[in-house]
Amino acid sequence: MSSSAVLLDGYVDEPACLGVPPYVAPEVRGLAGVLFERGYGVRYRTIDQLRLDPALLGELDRADLVVVHAGTTVPGKYLAGTPATLDELRQLGRQLRNPTTAIGGPVLFGYAPGGGERAVPPGLDDYDILLAGHPAAALEAALAGGEPRGNYDYAVTDPFVVAGAAVLPQHPSFPHVVCELETARGCAREAVGGCSFCTEPFYGPPRYRSTSAVGEEVGALAAHGARHFRLGRQPDLLAYGAPPGADPVPDPDRIAALFAAVRAGAPDLLTLHIDNVNPGTIARHEEAAREALAAIVAGHTPGDVAAFGMETADPAVIAANNLKASPEEVFRAIEVVNEVGGLRADGIPELLPGLNFVLGLAGETAATYDRNLAFLRRVLAANLLVRRINIRRLMPFPGTQAHTMNTLGLHDREFRSFKETVRDEIDRPMLERVFPIGSVVRHAVVERTGTLSLARPLGSYPILLGLPLTLPVGTVLDAAVVDHGQRSVTALPYPVPVNTLPLAALRWLPGVGKKRAAAVAAKRPFRSLEAWRRVAGETPIDHLLDLT
Repeated sequence: MSSSAVLLDGYVDEPACLGVPPYVAPEVRGLAGVLFERGYGVRYRTIDQLRLDPALLGELDRADLVVVHAGTTVPGKYLAGTPATLDELRQLGRQLRNPTTAIGGPVLFGYAPGGGERAVPPGLDDYDILLAGHPAAALEAALAGGEPRGNYDYAVTDPFVVAGAAVLPQHPSFPHVVCELETARGCAREAVGGCSFCTEPFYGPPRYRSTSAVGEEVGALAAHGARHFRLGRQPDLLAYGAPPGADPVPDPDRIAALFAAVRAGAPDLLTLHIDNVNPGTIARHEEAAREALAAIVAGHTPGDVAAFGMETADPAVIAANNLKASPEEVFRAIEVVNEVGGLRADGIPELLPGLNFVLGLAGETAATYDRNLAFLRRVLAANLLVRRINIRRLMPFPGTQAHTMNTLGLHDREFRSFKETVRDEIDRPMLERVFPIGSVVRHAVVERTGTLSLARPLGSYPILLGLPLTLPVGTVLDAAVVDHGQRSVTALPYPVPVNTLPLAALRWLPGVGKKRAAAVAAKRPFRSLEAWRRVAGETPIDHLLDLT
């Protein structure tokens, strides 16, 4: 009889990796691969499942081995899952009496409950094994009788993620999950210290996975039902396969080959997105970056986002924190991505930049917030598109310069004012440009139900849709945008079923509203566009209506 193991996913969120649902991190799949290869019967559970059903604690306690993977080193807000807290992880380590327990992931770097707070040592001594370094390699070493420490060596870890693909169907959201794919680990600027706040330099200089290894992993995931992928586990996708150096030049052919390998591994994929891109790479190597961005657009699926770690528009803060791009370089990178990725599919741009601001860095003054706002106003005035603007307080970790050198707590009033102004003045008009009325969001998955159901497509920084309908969780639908908020849009199923929509939903139709909704409902069914227009008038979404 084989030994039993429970793999508990406490979720991870790092500068270069996201493993909070609907995302599944590569490391947790690698841990599953080690357990499978070692002959364990593996049950995959999440921290959210354990919260909802405390009786699962008995299942964990009856296992021979419990392996926990967790840790957040950047602050975030989540809809489909909540990362494990340090209190939960410590309590779990104390409560489990029978199995051997192991824990790994970025939680070993430290823990902070959110932005604006310094991370503290985790204090996880109740666990039998602390998986230092690469979690899967460390687990393999421990199960082989050695020290639980794993090197970041793809020759060792690549077979684990291939074997671990078999755990995917156990995810509670399967098949509506995004497989985060690792292409690189480590910081190109590690030799010069990296950005003051970032934990990616902890992994050392860059290591790039081979294209064939990524393709093999994708093939294994697709064989187990995966259809959604993101090339997200790397600090700068444009640096993939580039020669060593602090300022890598993009290799468009390598990037094109990477996307081709993913497509070959999962020819019927539904989502292929990216995450981190260094805006300095684009600005300093524009010609090569344009070709690389064009290769991404040729190989991905639309609605994609290149996340720019801008952090600040204040040159003094950039200098004090060794940041990677000036405001002018970021602005030029925004222009380039708009030019290359601005073509639309279903009304939505192929590829847009996203901006990350980190507030509380060393060198900040009240004027920093004015410079940040002026930069965003310049972007808006230039009619450039940005998919989303993340505004976060610094969450400094031991071992980073920012842990001791920062301005946390000094500009709380300016932080709140800046965030509110951006939401009021920038976010809504930007959202109206990116998702104009009548644009269609494909393959949205309902995550919460009620009189207003919440849904998102699977992919990078997915837009939140509010549907004024009661829809079961897990429903997959295409949706047409009919109105805008600051950070979300109102949408209706596409094609829009005007003959069956409830009155409360009809009022959201552009050009109909409350006054005409009752008249529209009374005159249904409509069998032609002419009959519809006699009652509702001409609307901006007439071409999206279902008149059957």
